[in-house]
Amino acid sequence: MNILQLEKILNEKLSPQLIKDYAPNGLQVEGKQEVTRIVTGVTASQALVDKAVELNADALLVHHGYFWKGEPEPIRGMKGNRIRTLIKNDINLLGYHLPLDIHPELGNNAELARLLDIDVEGGMEGHPQSVAMRGRLKQPMSGAEFASKINQVLNRQPLHIAPDQAGKIIETIGWCTGGGQDYIELAVQIGLDAFISGEISERTTYTAREMGIHYFAAGHHATERYGVKALGEWLAAEHGLDVEFIDIDNPV
Repeated sequence: MNILQLEKILNEKLSPQLIKDYAPNGLQVEGKQEVTRIVTGVTASQALVDKAVELNADALLVHHGYFWKGEPEPIRGMKGNRIRTLIKNDINLLGYHLPLDIHPELGNNAELARLLDIDVEGGMEGHPQSVAMRGRLKQPMSGAEFASKINQVLNRQPLHIAPDQAGKIIETIGWCTGGGQDYIELAVQIGLDAFISGEISERTTYTAREMGIHYFAAGHHATERYGVKALGEWLAAEHGLDVEFIDIDNPV
């Protein structure tokens, strides 16, 4: 498949034009024109780029690519090494950030809900492009029980900040994979029992305790493994491409 055709297919599936993002979505570094083998992963680190080279990939498809707003513009140092490796080996880099977080079928939020047995009820922000979601647990449980479930499913022990009413049972829940901890106050405003994200800030602890909501920090990487993996599996099933997901673990 031609790389521009692949980008068109991904753009039609993920609709990046509908959301304002912090980095360009789509083809970020152009390589060879014909693509048959794709490596997918969360972040285009040097380790993942090197693995794509080792596996003779024609393209690398990631959630966290390059050229973020506010980052230094010169292509030197770590940034230069990564891009030089891609260009030297003629490997395309495609990155999809927020469009992959919010996609209702293949997105990080959708996949996290599926894994944690959450019935999705809609966006916390009240529109289709909401980055944070809300729903209901299929089986209500205590905060300790839900923390144990996260640990079992994601193979990552979450940091659980319990409200002052620590015995509060969780029925309704909000979530935003990655660095969405500041949606916790919106979760409180719309009456949810708990909120999950990947990261936590110092202020989040006091918000959870004082505003009566369970908070679970389950890891930025751990909560965002599954969207790009699902997207790669969709490409393989629907378009016959050879796709392999590589998990370069990150404890954050």
